[in-house]
Amino acid sequence: MTTAFPSSIPDSQLGLSGSEIQILRQHQQIALQNNAYAHSISARGRGHARTSASTSRAASAASSGNGRLVLDPGSLAVLGQHFERLMGAIQNRVEQLTAQTQISTLSQSSRAGAAMAAADAEIARFRDILRQIDELETEFDKVRHIRDIVKGFRARVEGLERRMDARGGRR
Repeated sequence: MTTAFPSSIPDSQLGLSGSEIQILRQHQQIALQNNAYAHSISARGRGHARTSASTSRAASAASSGNGRLVLDPGSLAVLGQHFERLMGAIQNRVEQLTAQTQISTLSQSSRAGAAMAAADAEIARFRDILRQIDELETEFDKVRHIRDIVKGFRARVEGLERRMDARGGRR
């Protein structure tokens, strides 16, 4: 007693979500169409293009029309190869996007580094200006103090001159 395998199973029994079933159906259709096209090109002049194309069309019709996954080895191989190519294309795109992201990140990092260096330079310049202001205020305070002393001496000298003039005018 041999067990016969079904030629297809409902894709809803594969344990996939609704969106995954949709993707499976779409890509099974694409894979089978691409396979039919490839067979028709490679078989030109060999006399069996009709058979391959009609088998692929039959598998395609069985898979798309009623939501079933065709289980014959040829259809599964075609579907597997299609998904391998698709995953390779996705992987290539991920690598491209990763490279672009790295370039962008490095660029932003360079710009940020340059901005930080410019900010550090401005901070240093600002600190130097503040230091110069502090020095000038210190000098200003010294000069004010000297001025006050000179004013005091001047006032004394003028006072002495007035007293001397006043004493000299009396004699």
